[in-house]
Amino acid sequence: MLPSQLSVPIMVYTMAVYGKRWQSFTTLGFGLLGALLATLSMFNSGSSPTGGFTFISFDTMISFVGLALVVTVSWTFGDLARNRRLTMKALQDHADRLEKERIIERDLAAADERNHIAREMHDIVAHSLSVIITQADGARYAAVNDPEIAITTLKTVSDTGRASLREMRRLLGVLRKDEEVENRPLPALANIPDLIQNAETAGLKVQFSYAGSPRKELPAGAELTAYRSVQEALTNVVKHAGPNTAASVQLNWTSRGLELVIEDNGRGAGSLTFEGQGYGLQGMSERVALYDGTCKASPRTGGGFIVSVFIPYSED
Repeated sequence: MLPSQLSVPIMVYTMAVYGKRWQSFTTLGFGLLGALLATLSMFNSGSSPTGGFTFISFDTMISFVGLALVVTVSWTFGDLARNRRLTMKALQDHADRLEKERIIERDLAAADERNHIAREMHDIVAHSLSVIITQADGARYAAVNDPEIAITTLKTVSDTGRASLREMRRLLGVLRKDEEVENRPLPALANIPDLIQNAETAGLKVQFSYAGSPRKELPAGAELTAYRSVQEALTNVVKHAGPNTAASVQLNWTSRGLELVIEDNGRGAGSLTFEGQGYGLQGMSERVALYDGTCKASPRTGGGFIVSVFIPYSED
């Protein structure tokens, strides 16, 4: 009897830890039923003086309670171990998700800072060139009548150019501190499959489709804009769409240009807008507008979110 007495608690404990919920409760029920049948087998092997079976006695109750207690305690410890295992797994998944979101937030913050610096560089270049052009034109006309004014004006042009160059070097030095992108070429359309593979590594199911062929090549900046649009859309899916989300990326070449459609079936539609929290979508729209394109983002009818980007060919 010893092997069977040990095997039943072990089986009950194992099913409670690793089995499905219905299997756990079913094993508990069979264990209690086995305790009852074992008790009846031990105490009702003989007949009572009246010809019937003696079902209820003090010894019978004690035996049943003891066997049922062994089964119940085994199941309870197994269920506690199961809950602890599931809790630890949930905490680990949550920690992994937070780490992925932290990395994404860091990359987005770095990208936003680089965009901010790029805007500053644009303002510096535009302002400095305007001053230089104005002063150079004035010096050209002043040189005819008063060479001294021309010399002073040219000095202003030189000083403005040097100051602008120093500021440009300072801003470029900030950009070059990012060691990860210091020597990396700018991503293009050919890198979108790698981007999708990275998203799948992060736990997102992505279906990629490619249709048509380009009538002409897009500028390098336009290809970078298309890549960043897909990157921003997939990042938003990872951050806002929730678990067990599937997304699709469609890249279609038409007679007018490149069309990108990024869809998901998640629950993040309410948190993505072109204003406020959804600053990434606003930046995406601004990028696309530089190439006379359009960017639309809206909730899907059946749930989830859809982002549509169109970048036309440059006919210059």
